[in-house]
Amino acid sequence: YTTSFVVDQAPKEVFEAINNVRAWWGPNVEGDNAAVADEFTYRVPEVHTCKLRVVELVPNEKVVWLVLDNHMSFVEDQSEWTGTTITFEIDRKGDHTEVRFAHLGLFPEHECYGVCSNAWRSLMHQSLPSLITTGVGHGYK
Repeated sequence: YTTSFVVDQAPKEVFEAINNVRAWWGPNVEGDNAAVADEFTYRVPEVHTCKLRVVELVPNEKVVWLVLDNHMSFVEDQSEWTGTTITFEIDRKGDHTEVRFAHLGLFPEHECYGVCSNAWRSLMHQSLPSLITTGVGHGYK
């Protein structure tokens, strides 16, 4: 799954917002994601839990997470996210900054694809851009 969006803010502001996971994805995050090898867990109670490791951080350019473990209440195959990679590439384009998001390994044939791609679309076209442009994200509770 891939998507992108453009904002007027500088790459530094975009990078900082991406790394403020609690503000755009949801408040139920345990652990740290500030440095390579940090691990954190994201939860939507009774729906979704995943454990991620930061595998790459290039200030103002790139953020990469590896999904270590995952559980979704609405799919049979709990391994669909495990071993996948979530990437954010940040690129200055004139007066704008483009964010290219990818969940590498999340494919249309996966049971969770419909729900997950809709969730990522909402997060990447509403919550994260809102956090970047207004300081307020709209993550899941």
